[in-house]
Amino acid sequence: MRIAVLKKETCRSKKCGTECLRFCPPVRTGDETIVFGANGKPVISEELCVGCGICVKKCPFDAITIVSLPEELEQPTHRYGVNGFALYGLAIPHGGRVTGILGPNGIGKTTITNILTGDIKPNFGQDHIREEEVLEHYSGTEIHDYLKNVYDGKLRTASKPQNVDLIPHAYAGKVADLIEKADERGISRTLFDQLELTNVEEREVRHLSGGELQRLAIAATVARDADFYFFDELTPYLDIYQRVNVARTIRELAKRKPVVVVEHDLAILDLLADVVYIAYGDPGTYGVITNPKGVRVGINEYLKGYLREENVRIRAEAIKFELHAPRLDTDIRILAHVKNLKKSYNSFKFEATGGELSKGVIGVMGANGTGKTTFVKLLAGVIEPDEGSVDVEVKTSYKPQYVTRDGNANESVGSLLESITDSYNSSYYRTEILKPLQLERLLDRSLEKLSGGELQRVAIAACLSRNADLFMLDEPSAHLDVEQRALATSLIRRFTENKKAGTLLVDHDIYMIDLASERLMVFTGKPGAKGKAEGPFDMHNGMNRFLKHIGITFRRDDDTHRPRVNKMGSKLDRKQREDGEYYYPEQ
Repeated sequence: MRIAVLKKETCRSKKCGTECLRFCPPVRTGDETIVFGANGKPVISEELCVGCGICVKKCPFDAITIVSLPEELEQPTHRYGVNGFALYGLAIPHGGRVTGILGPNGIGKTTITNILTGDIKPNFGQDHIREEEVLEHYSGTEIHDYLKNVYDGKLRTASKPQNVDLIPHAYAGKVADLIEKADERGISRTLFDQLELTNVEEREVRHLSGGELQRLAIAATVARDADFYFFDELTPYLDIYQRVNVARTIRELAKRKPVVVVEHDLAILDLLADVVYIAYGDPGTYGVITNPKGVRVGINEYLKGYLREENVRIRAEAIKFELHAPRLDTDIRILAHVKNLKKSYNSFKFEATGGELSKGVIGVMGANGTGKTTFVKLLAGVIEPDEGSVDVEVKTSYKPQYVTRDGNANESVGSLLESITDSYNSSYYRTEILKPLQLERLLDRSLEKLSGGELQRVAIAACLSRNADLFMLDEPSAHLDVEQRALATSLIRRFTENKKAGTLLVDHDIYMIDLASERLMVFTGKPGAKGKAEGPFDMHNGMNRFLKHIGITFRRDDDTHRPRVNKMGSKLDRKQREDGEYYYPEQ
């Protein structure tokens, strides 16, 4: 289906309905087309269109724009069964560059990987297709030679899986042994240093944290001597320091072999990729892959929800960033006091000199192992401080970093949430909590059958459903795609404002922190040895402090105002460093 939207700013009548048609005669826009006015009501109905698509009676003021909505195409690249998921299009890896794939979960990104690695053959919606037929279909295209080499066994592939938490179930042994076993390029020592794995070389894989497992999986993949590399979600459990290091490692790898990356952290994808393929459609039903786009253009179009070349509207509303840091509310409500806080774990020491936490969203950023989770647990009362005090004057609700299925895993999502809040059956709860987190379809599903992203959304809902005034969310973006992150971010900010509560948002996604937060806490120190909490600061000063520790500079995109990492050593990077403006300059 296509829609035609009346642009109020260029419409001569400035009105909708029949008044508009006095100036703009009925427009034949093609079949299955609905024309909406600026008030959201139909201006030109389908009955006025015969479907020829060549009518010359078009609006003389360009006030009506015809845009397509996502729909399935004619012939799929691959279909799972008669009524199964269908993929349309394919990404093509190229040597000397990093190719990114950007889209929601369940849209076919893993199917693309399986086709490129030769694990499945594209069937074009048919049964029992042969390799010769696949190659004949792609005859004369770039993908023909690539797939022929795959089928002939002349092209080796290396893939990093999405779910790194399954590695301990597949391998028992030490980290060093696993890397040595995978190392076909003789670069294990370099990878240990680059990815900060030196201190866990002799540790058993089953004892690794999520971030350590992620870096181990990346190292094992990079160490392989392959002709094509695929990385499915690089950033979960990694802090911003580690994400930048991983991006540099993969950029080096791409100089010798083609690399394809699926990633939901847009700041890192912007830094890492040269081109991106946008995937859109109906998750779990069908997915359409666009032609490759420049990384800046592709990300901007994805955020706007409109693909210019394809003329397709993939989202009703654009994801918008504020040009200036949010203004602080003058009505300050103090929720917690922190006084000379100290906590030690064996060789790790944490301190927070003091401060006050007030209502609104407070972002928390810092390297892994500097005490962010410790601080949140102290506030939540999960652990007690060694020195100092935490005076929390209100009830708290806490979502931990690692979400598990503790308790009754057979319990359904709906019964779990209903047991937490009395508002479960209200229209408000369904509109403000369930719908933004896309949980309506999951209410009858048991917890044990949920994916990582689904479980994460349930955990966010559970945290926000409790009767509290201070909410603490530890890494809510993990396993969520870009759409889900944007919806969750908007929900967190809107929920906090409406409830006049406080939210401590701990995350490594710069976009999520930038969209949601009014103030920022910065954690510094030596990971695993000592950590210190500073702030809260206003957003500009806080981000400036944080990015200075990392050693990278950010700017605002001229089109969408989203944060973008400056290329190291570029003119703008050097100027911002000289000016001491590591975040976007204040205006």
